[in-house]
Amino acid sequence: MTPELKEEPRERPEEKPREEPRKAPEKARARARSRRVPFRVRLRRNRGRIARHLLGAFLLLLALLCGAVVVAYKLTVIPEPHPDTVVQSTVFLDEKGAYLGRRGPVDRQEVPLSQVPRYVQNAVIAAENRSFRTDSGVSPKALVRAVAAALTGGERQGGSTITQQYVKNALLSPEQTLSRKAREALIAVKLDRTRSKDEILEGYLNTVYFGRGAAGIQSAARNYFDVDTRNLTVSQGAALAAIINLPSYYEKAGSDPKVTATLQKRWEWVLDAMASSGDITAKQRSGARFPAFRFYPPGATDGQRQYLIDVAAKEAADRLGISEDQLARGGYTVRTTFDLPLQVSTAELVKGRTAGKGVRLHTAVVGMEPGDGAVRVLYGGSDYARQPFNDAVSGAVEAGTVMTPLERMPFGAPLTGFAKTAAPTPLRLTSAYAAVAADGMYAAPYTVARITRDGRTVYSAHPDRHRVLPGQAARAAATPVQAGAGATPVAGPPASLFTAGAGGGITRRTVWTVAYDARLTLTVTLFADKPGRKKDTTVPAQLPTDPSPTGFTEQTATQLWGRLR
Repeated sequence: MTPELKEEPRERPEEKPREEPRKAPEKARARARSRRVPFRVRLRRNRGRIARHLLGAFLLLLALLCGAVVVAYKLTVIPEPHPDTVVQSTVFLDEKGAYLGRRGPVDRQEVPLSQVPRYVQNAVIAAENRSFRTDSGVSPKALVRAVAAALTGGERQGGSTITQQYVKNALLSPEQTLSRKAREALIAVKLDRTRSKDEILEGYLNTVYFGRGAAGIQSAARNYFDVDTRNLTVSQGAALAAIINLPSYYEKAGSDPKVTATLQKRWEWVLDAMASSGDITAKQRSGARFPAFRFYPPGATDGQRQYLIDVAAKEAADRLGISEDQLARGGYTVRTTFDLPLQVSTAELVKGRTAGKGVRLHTAVVGMEPGDGAVRVLYGGSDYARQPFNDAVSGAVEAGTVMTPLERMPFGAPLTGFAKTAAPTPLRLTSAYAAVAADGMYAAPYTVARITRDGRTVYSAHPDRHRVLPGQAARAAATPVQAGAGATPVAGPPASLFTAGAGGGITRRTVWTVAYDARLTLTVTLFADKPGRKKDTTVPAQLPTDPSPTGFTEQTATQLWGRLR
């Protein structure tokens, strides 16, 4: 038996470990596949996620901005008005309220809104900010334009609301920066939320610039139309509203035809806007006529007014116990005693007279109410710019025979010894003759009748009277034939009119003509001087003989008398 052979176990081939799939090639293939997918497809697939991220970022940014604005608004303080915008000038008026002029660094006087006619307020709103009564104090469109211009360096943008203009003009500096514009908007919103529209409009109307040096509606009304704000007509109010847009250009309206024509078109645009909004009636619109303006720049006659203002300003400051600088900055209204039309007539009558080479001719005219002392006429020189010295008030003029009627008068104080004065001022001489005309009652000369401030009267004049002559003596002196050998009686409308002088015959150095009755005393003085031997001195000179100096003073006095009465 053959042995059974055992089958040897076969060796299994060694199993190789499974290879892991290659990751690198797979990623590469994925990247390749992704590159084959268009970007817009991928964007479409992921747009939801992208939109959520963008929305979140936008909301976060918006929240930060809103928070910053809220914090900035809370921290914003409405500043006090800039010092230059609260300074007011003092205005001088004649006896009837006509505008004489002003003193002060800024031509501005505040008026309450109640004194600004409603149609004037509406004209300004129609011209500058038609949504003023309902807006929040800012114009978003204008603000965006201004920010865009500031960021791009473009042209400065306008279109601000009235509230913003007031903030810019009165409360902030004039710099044009993005930060200042943002602060302007914040203050405007806060101002609108904390003050009434009427308060804001009043502040705006009292500070906005109108050209001709006029800041505020009151000064503008005087400079353009010679009236108070409360007396502006619909047409005048619309014209002032139209001027605000370009004040430095439109200030020549009335004297420059091109400027006037341009302003008239804008004036019509303002009136049309007022009519369409119901601020004026169709009848008012159709009846409106373009107003006449005061000539600009001022004429030569305005220089004469400075003599009057000099005297009145000094007197007003003395009456109030303040300095003239304090008066000029105080916003007072000084009603003087002067008769402006008569003052202008005086300047016209005496102009044009000349003397010889090296001789300067002077004319002084004073008109005063006997028994009261109010000075109606005060002509102190021909050109204030060249000669601010007032001959009527301060000029010491040779008296000569003009004192003859007064020499025998037993004057009491304050005229004691006056008849012996060798060189009185024309004002002083007029006051003495006024005492004669008032039956011996002397009244101290004054030029300020009333002073008001903020609608309140702070000073009223009261005549300062003194009995200086018995009535009988005064009446005896009032007869022209008693004027003495140097006097020339002249027939005329006054009760008494005579001419006297210093020097004799054709060599006279001074000629006086005095006219008076119980209502007015008027003195016309003509004299001449020439440079003295010492520097800055003068000595009397002979008057020119052609035309006759006596004829000139007599004619001037008679003509002025006729115009006054």
